[in-house]
Amino acid sequence: MAENNPPLLPLQNMAERHQALTPSVAGSYLEAARVCLDQHHVSPKEFTLENDKIESIAKLEWESADNRIQAAWANVIDATEAGAYALAIAATELLKGMVAVHRAETMTGADYYIAPAGEELEDLEHWWRLEVSGTHSDKSEVKRRLRVKIDQARQGNSNRPALAAVIGFRVQLILLQTVDGAS
Repeated sequence: MAENNPPLLPLQNMAERHQALTPSVAGSYLEAARVCLDQHHVSPKEFTLENDKIESIAKLEWESADNRIQAAWANVIDATEAGAYALAIAATELLKGMVAVHRAETMTGADYYIAPAGEELEDLEHWWRLEVSGTHSDKSEVKRRLRVKIDQARQGNSNRPALAAVIGFRVQLILLQTVDGAS
């Protein structure tokens, strides 16, 4: 169901709002996202967002990737991973009011630490983990990957709360799920 005026997924100028994204990293992720989106769509496009199974719609706008950007991101695995970071972090900002504050260490079951926007960065008590995946497959694969990412976050070497996010580039779907402690 399309909303009349859905909010815009905040993909632009992410380094200005997310401490964990330098301008170079944010620009790189956005390039990868543009390549992934161009594979299936023409801007603008509406995506379905499921935030703890509550559905909403957001509009994505992007500039088509030129030949140089396409060539730089010709490795589909790398492009999908980096593009998923961009969309997942933007969706977390839009839906949860949280921003990326630090890259997660290995074995934490996460890719990034996130915290409510405006929190003091030194206040680790409010940090959450964000585990991300992306795919160009169908909706059933997006949902399967969400289950895998939830399990991965549960098994991570960290007791911080976690969110799992999976981006379905082709099927226009972003799943965001709070990870409970049950395994």
